[in-house]
Amino acid sequence: MHDIDDIFVARLMSTDLHTVTPDTLVEAAAATLLDNEISSVLVVDGDRLLGILTSTDFVEIVARSQPKAETTVERYMTTDPVTTTAQDPVSTVAATMIERGIHHVPVVDDGAPIGIITTSDLAAYVSGTEPLPP
Repeated sequence: MHDIDDIFVARLMSTDLHTVTPDTLVEAAAATLLDNEISSVLVVDGDRLLGILTSTDFVEIVARSQPKAETTVERYMTTDPVTTTAQDPVSTVAATMIERGIHHVPVVDDGAPIGIITTSDLAAYVSGTEPLPP
């Protein structure tokens, strides 16, 4: 079996990204999460990562927002999110997730989002449902 230090983010990250802009309404962002069965969207301006909005953020949105308040993503997104690169060891990202209490880490290349790695990706790898690299 491969040592986890030998596995890089590029191997486990998802490149099927779902993005919104800061002025996207939170209702539309929620629909994106539900329609795609995902738990986060990246907030972008063109190809530049501005933030992240996760399913956990919707707890605060529901608690604070009035229905049909036409609130934008910008109000609730996490700005300047923790990021990684495709070449970083998975073990480093996992340690950061534990230290920071986060579940989603955007993968960037020169500030542009190219993927995302989540705790679900790590669980799939550890459980063996993600095939080992050759």
